[in-house]
Amino acid sequence: MKHFPHTVAGEAVSVQVPEDSRDLDAFRLWVRDRVSTGEIVACDTETTGLDTFSPTFRLRAVQFGTAYEAWVLPVEISAEMLEAARWALRILQRLTIHNAPYDLLVLDRHAGIPLELLGPRVIDTRVLAHLCDPRQPQEGGVGLALKALCAEYVDPTAPDTQGDLTAIFNGMGMTKSNGFAKIHIWHETYLLYAGLDVILGSRILPVLQRRLTKYGVSGRLVDFEHRVMRLCATMERRGMRVDQDYVRGLVSRLEDEAGIHSARALRYGVTSVNATAQVSAALLGMGEKLTQRTPSGALKVDKAILLDLADLDDQWQPRETRTPNPLADAVLRSKRAGKWRTSYGIALRDGLDSEGRSHCKINSLQARTARMSISNPPLQQLPSGDWTIRRALMADPGHRIISVDYSAVEMRILASLADETQMKRAIAEGRDLHDFTAELIWGPGFTKRHRKMGKGVGFGKVYGGGATTLSRQTGAPLAEVQAAIAAYDRVYPGIKRYSRRVQREARAAGYVVWTPSGRRLPLDRDRVYAATNYAVQSTARDVLCQALLDLEDAGLADYMLLPVHDELVAQAPEVEAEEIAREIGRIMAMDFAGVQLDTDPDVGGASWGSLYMKQAGVMTDHDSWYAAHPDAAHAAELARA
Repeated sequence: MKHFPHTVAGEAVSVQVPEDSRDLDAFRLWVRDRVSTGEIVACDTETTGLDTFSPTFRLRAVQFGTAYEAWVLPVEISAEMLEAARWALRILQRLTIHNAPYDLLVLDRHAGIPLELLGPRVIDTRVLAHLCDPRQPQEGGVGLALKALCAEYVDPTAPDTQGDLTAIFNGMGMTKSNGFAKIHIWHETYLLYAGLDVILGSRILPVLQRRLTKYGVSGRLVDFEHRVMRLCATMERRGMRVDQDYVRGLVSRLEDEAGIHSARALRYGVTSVNATAQVSAALLGMGEKLTQRTPSGALKVDKAILLDLADLDDQWQPRETRTPNPLADAVLRSKRAGKWRTSYGIALRDGLDSEGRSHCKINSLQARTARMSISNPPLQQLPSGDWTIRRALMADPGHRIISVDYSAVEMRILASLADETQMKRAIAEGRDLHDFTAELIWGPGFTKRHRKMGKGVGFGKVYGGGATTLSRQTGAPLAEVQAAIAAYDRVYPGIKRYSRRVQREARAAGYVVWTPSGRRLPLDRDRVYAATNYAVQSTARDVLCQALLDLEDAGLADYMLLPVHDELVAQAPEVEAEEIAREIGRIMAMDFAGVQLDTDPDVGGASWGSLYMKQAGVMTDHDSWYAAHPDAAHAAELARA
């Protein structure tokens, strides 16, 4: 038995590492004692990396611990070690894991412990930390990482072993990305690092539980988030099939596209679209006015500024408010093609499991408002109308893709929270809310531009954008935007009253917004105006999550693939896809405090992108046309660009 003494918060702790069968007997005795006392045991894994579903991924160790003692089982050395870890995971009834989805999926895939068996017995301390304070360090919070939380609430030296291990990696010619795979399993610092993680995990749990009680966060919300976490992990495990031939061609085409637009930029003297000084100098030479600067004093030419100069809105659609600047357009499109090639094309090409499936990481609690995120690849960042990337993700053979999303869910939630009579009436009558708004402000003869302006003001209420942001997005003069906002407040006085009330209540609560679900959202003191934005976005997220749980209760979880913003992507056998889509839409629809939240079920072909390609007019209802003419369809998209 290897034994490593250490000190945490001034108290002696120990890390035990079994080496043989006799040592495992001692471990089993320790586990039985924990079961008899009902003590919560922290659990963690050490692996070769983060790509859980990669064919080369390996589980190296499984750790168990309490506040004073840890056991590190080096499961990669023998089947006996792995079986001892499996036995402990089956018999322990109360566990805590920090960032549980990762370890649950590792143990499901590489230790044979089903997520469905282990998940309901796990308390995720990352979930608790988010419910206490979702802010990252750059936002004024502690963050959600275990070491950072423990440095704040348990022991300031908690991150030290992490730094020691990184230094060892560097000294051995390794990096953090490959060190965990290459370091010897019996390296003392590595084993100490592994053991201390469960000791720290055990110690942070009661701290976070006390803070939740102090803040008044309900146990019902804690349970809700754990159910959502487990369901998202199940979808991540399922993954989606990838059209590998298409992806290989896509990577090549995106590289060509980046080169085409880089060549356009070169005509204006820009040799690299990433050289901001060159881009800003060339734009100034073309007569453009650039006024915003970076903290270092350089002229800003970020995406928002370039979209404005290219006369494009944030969804890359023409605004028709000015003559598009060809250089801004070229830089934008070259950079986007390059980013998409790396973030989506190469990620989908190289990040597959042995069956050709992509397992996007679904983080059920990410943003300050609790909105989800998807990474590897980051699908939630795709423009709403794009089919190019979505086309790569496929339903299983014999199935069709289903998409169900909410109709203007944020605006409807805003109408409900604010009890805005006019807006609620329009929703109840089935009116197009943006047409209704434009008519209220500009009369029956409103124009397409008026509709876009009214829509932008409404979304500004939801997403926190002010007059300056809306002016940049729409290309309308600032005075015109300010007038539209004032008119919006006149026709929807309930929203302005609600905004004032929620800001007043947030100040009284110590700059905290409380949502209808009982979620605690800290506000920045200089951005109290974001209170409405936080309340609406967070509530919209909770509505989607409740719908996901309702679908699970209805026995439809096996059809679910991905939650993206306010959309659920699913699949069903071709012969029953239409019926299942209608049922998913029916269950997701709900009455939210007197306002109906409607859904738009849609059934596509074999790929997720088929739904968007159909809207763009580049395919039939199924994917057969595109399968026969991939280059022609891509050329059509480029021509429109």
